[in-house]
Amino acid sequence: MGITHITVRGARQHNLRNVDVSIPRNTLTVVTGLSGSGKSSLAFDTIYAEGQRRYVETLSAYARQFLDQMERPDVDAIDGLSPAISIEQKTTSRSPRSTVGTITEIYDYLRLLYASVGQPHCPNCGRPITRQSAEQIVERIASLSPGERITVYAPIVRGRKGEFREELESLDQQGFRARIDGEMVELTEGMRLEKRKNHTIEAIVDRIILKPGPDGKSDTRRLETSVLKALQMAGGLVLIGLQNPETRKQEETLYSSSMACPDCGINVPRLEPRSFSFNSNYGACPNCHGLGSIYDFDPAKTITDWSKPLLDGAMGPGSGSAYLLRLIKLAAEKYKIDIRKPFEQLTTEHQNLFLYGPPRGEAGRTGFHGIFNYLRANLEDTKSEGYRDYMMQYMSASLCPVCKGRRLRPESLAVTVNSQSIADFTALPLERALTAARDMNFTGRDRIIADRLQREIIERLEFLNAVGLGYLALNRSAATLSGGEGQRIRLATQIGSRLRGVLYVLDEPSIGLHQRDNQRLINALENLRDLGNTVLVVEHDEDTIRKADYVLDLGPGAGKNGGHLIADGTPQQVMANPASLTGQYLAGKIEIVARSQPRELTNNWLTVQDAHSHNLKNLTVHFPLGVMTVVTGVSGSGKSTLINDILYRSLAKELYGSREEPGQHGRVIGIDQIDKVIEIDQSPIGRTPRSNPATYTGVFSAIRDLFAMLPESRERGYKPGRFSFNVQGGRCEACQGEGQRRIEMNFLPDVYVLCEVCNGRRYNQETLAVKFNGYSIADILDLPIADALPILKDIPAVNQRLQTLVDVGLGYIHLGQSATTLSGGEAQRMKLARELSKRQTGRTLYLLDEPTTGLHFDDVRKLLEVLHRLTDLGNTVIIIEHNLDIIRNADYVLDMGPEGGEGGGRIVAHGTPEQIATVTGSHTGNFLARYYTTHTVDFASRNGTNHAGPQPATISAAPDRKKELRGKFVAPEKKTGIAKASNKKPETTTKRKSEKKSTISKATTKPSDKGQKP
Repeated sequence: MGITHITVRGARQHNLRNVDVSIPRNTLTVVTGLSGSGKSSLAFDTIYAEGQRRYVETLSAYARQFLDQMERPDVDAIDGLSPAISIEQKTTSRSPRSTVGTITEIYDYLRLLYASVGQPHCPNCGRPITRQSAEQIVERIASLSPGERITVYAPIVRGRKGEFREELESLDQQGFRARIDGEMVELTEGMRLEKRKNHTIEAIVDRIILKPGPDGKSDTRRLETSVLKALQMAGGLVLIGLQNPETRKQEETLYSSSMACPDCGINVPRLEPRSFSFNSNYGACPNCHGLGSIYDFDPAKTITDWSKPLLDGAMGPGSGSAYLLRLIKLAAEKYKIDIRKPFEQLTTEHQNLFLYGPPRGEAGRTGFHGIFNYLRANLEDTKSEGYRDYMMQYMSASLCPVCKGRRLRPESLAVTVNSQSIADFTALPLERALTAARDMNFTGRDRIIADRLQREIIERLEFLNAVGLGYLALNRSAATLSGGEGQRIRLATQIGSRLRGVLYVLDEPSIGLHQRDNQRLINALENLRDLGNTVLVVEHDEDTIRKADYVLDLGPGAGKNGGHLIADGTPQQVMANPASLTGQYLAGKIEIVARSQPRELTNNWLTVQDAHSHNLKNLTVHFPLGVMTVVTGVSGSGKSTLINDILYRSLAKELYGSREEPGQHGRVIGIDQIDKVIEIDQSPIGRTPRSNPATYTGVFSAIRDLFAMLPESRERGYKPGRFSFNVQGGRCEACQGEGQRRIEMNFLPDVYVLCEVCNGRRYNQETLAVKFNGYSIADILDLPIADALPILKDIPAVNQRLQTLVDVGLGYIHLGQSATTLSGGEAQRMKLARELSKRQTGRTLYLLDEPTTGLHFDDVRKLLEVLHRLTDLGNTVIIIEHNLDIIRNADYVLDMGPEGGEGGGRIVAHGTPEQIATVTGSHTGNFLARYYTTHTVDFASRNGTNHAGPQPATISAAPDRKKELRGKFVAPEKKTGIAKASNKKPETTTKRKSEKKSTISKATTKPSDKGQKP
């Protein structure tokens, strides 16, 4: 009988407390528990890490040097382990060149399909391109260059790696000279090139001057022979170099015997997969190099004040250059432009002339090539990083004018399959792309070639749609994907690989997924299990836990209070276990209770007008102030675009002067009603182990001040800096205040050991000798917040902040605990607690994007308590969320949709959660309805308002006050040279007093210039 379980014995990684667990193989197992209870420590840092380490150890020492060295997890034994694959949230590439198509490898199959069976067209006239004979090539050359010097090259190698010894020997034996990587080279015996670099080798076949004959026609017999020879040598390619009579420089054109337009004469090189790659020079747009956008100076940023004249305060960078200002004046005189007018009053033509320069050929008359050209030249020439950073503030990414964001060369974009270019296909949402892939019809030879490729593309698109990603497009940048989307893409890729006997470890794949799509995700996980794999999922989602074959519940608390296995078994067995907090919530014995009545709306609104960025359909959205608003909707419906890209960036730009440009919209009204906008996410509160809750909340400064005021400190002359572990003086210098030391190992990962001098206490003995109520500074930092509170209760600033941390459920965290060890939920609540402890103005807007990510049912209850406290203080809270418990606690809900991608971008429903539940066209309303089944009141008829569709036009935000234009900045007079004594007699006190009196009494007569004697 085979091994049926994965058995873990004595797991002590991070906060795990000697956990013993047995996980059935070939099952869907969910690991759940409170945030910080040790779920990821067990699933990722123990089980996955050991599986990966064992696999890496089977490789040779040579192969291992290219991989990250992996530390053995702190565990006694793990048996029955399979090769492990982890699908985490943070593994998606942030490169701008990475797209959904490249991650899933669908784009690789598409490139091969278009290179094999694509129909090339002329990028100029759109006519299908066919093969071109040698006679046609010669005829085209002769028509272009009568009497000019022609060089005929045979491109033997184009941009490939290798030594090419045989090719070079063959050319040498035939007596040809060659141009290698753009340089003329004399070939020698045994010559070879650098193996790991891309090379281009072009044999020089002939140099010819075409002279017209007596009949006026050129004798092309020698040219035709040379072209035929080059085509034969280079496999149907010939490169023709023509010397320009004016510049004497050679202009080169590539001709192909395979593809050329008979009308325009444009040649298309032989189609290869790299012709459709935007990461290759052979396929990428030459202007933007395959990025689809160019980073250039932005008129909206470069012209800092459009209401002023160009030379009188309108221009930002470049305004200090006397040379540029003189050129602008010359251009204004030449084109009869009145530069005393405000820049916004100039015509668009005149504005563009100043920004981009005059038409080509006219710039020489004035020497003015445009403000942007001048700034670009300065940016290229500078060696100062500070100046470069300053100039980058005035630049933005804009759509490439050549490829219009499609990333490829015109010749590649002109190749079609079923009348669609590869860029058209990748721009389709995945649902429509699947239909388009199925509709591709091929005949004859093309059908034999394309059959396998088409099947692979369809299969992968089906998997992506199966995990709820039908609203994405293949050309969507990977950097814009959420953690959940990136994880589901990798999940679809793994389902497509059809592996068996593998251990898959996933980290909350349901993040960002609407309740409607949850079942599709669960089906995908079950398919992975049914192939014969073990699927281990760290998850809090109720539906996923209920559908699991086996559940592990860790707890009972978080941090040092967690790390124990509380319950394991089927979902029913966990629900029957009274010790399991998760089981109690699943069984309905503990509930997250919604408020009986939502808060009354204040009739103060914040309005976003005409939002049309990404898939938003010219929305005008009103957010009520002073209440908790939740924005819901299926994945891809436009929630993040509306809140994060438009609302937050617009407010940050207005309130803080942020340079980050908001998404496309009309304007935001009602900004005067708020004074701060704060985005609270789950990012760590500190990036280094030296950061901790005490430093983040600001209590550490007060604690150090307290220790510095103690009698013993004053006797020794200790200042507050003495009690910091970041500076010399009081810290342990052996470990530099870290409490541990790193031991470097040559062939193994670095080992961290407790500092043998301070035993992990960070401070030297002299500092630790100073005590408050029997506690040293190290003892205070090692206390849980709940235990430190009674000791420090007499310090008001510290007491208030620590009490707030205890109130939000973080009393178990230690004051000096490293910030990098806190979970996302803990970091988020710490940020909220810091906000609660501040003096409130009641005019702050808090924005949260899916705050329940990584939170257990009990953590969600605590989070809601904090959010309600913030709102009760008069602040406004806007949350993007799918969690039904959060939605039920909202005072106002905006539901977007109805679908994702192209089918989204509209307001489907608005109102209280109960009112949303009555809207039949709302997916969120359908799930909310189960909580309000006891209500028989039809809310729409009760108050005469329909809660489906956009908000009523009667809602309006209070208009903002008109801002006064700031006056022109006058720089103070610069003083140069050596200071000299003044000859002027100093004024007496009496004169100054008399002048002051005359100013107060508003006397009409001026005081005497001469000082009066007392």
